[in-house]
Parts: sequence; structure tokens; C-alpha cells
Amino acid sequence: MKVRPLYDRIVIKRLEAETTTRAGIIIPGNAQEKPSQGEVIAVGNGKLSANGELRPLQVKVGDKVLFGKYSGNEIKLDGEELIIMREEDLLAIVEG
Repeated sequence: MKVRPLYDRIVIKRLEAETTTRAGIIIPGNAQEKPSQGEVIAVGNGKLSANGELRPLQVKVGDKVLFGKYSGNEIKLDGEELIIMREEDLLAIVEG
């Protein structure tokens, strides 16, 4: 199933959680934090301004982004966990 977000919303696939620490200690599944980094898989048409014009979004499909721990709404689509949030809830685009 394909999803197309509306206006300034984006759909993010959360990146995999770290399973080991830098020292090599394995973190059990129930102690792992959900990562606050993901990949944009769909974007809306843009943000609607007060005068009715559509401003294009700064993020695009394929961008890696950082977001807050409690940002957005989690959904499950075709067995895959995704997050839908507004572009303004993003903290940064990861470059490089």
C-alpha cells in the first residue's frame, strides 16, 4: 500500500536501533531506545500559507532526518512501523 501525506506532513521510516554500545556491550531488546533518526519515504505538496499559496517543503524523499523523541504519530502500514509528522517538527536534515 502506498501513502501520500497531505500539505506539510511527511512520512518517516525510523532507522534501526543500536544493538550494541561503543564498548561492544549488547543491549537487550527491551532496554533499547527507539532512535530519533529516520528516512523520509513520502512528502506532502507543501505548507499552505495565510494567503492560500503553497510553499514547497525543504525535505525530500530519501533525506535522513532527526526528530524529537515524542514527535509525530506512529502508524503501522503493511506490517511496517512509520511516523507521520509535520515538517516543522523535524530538528535537522542529516547531510553527508
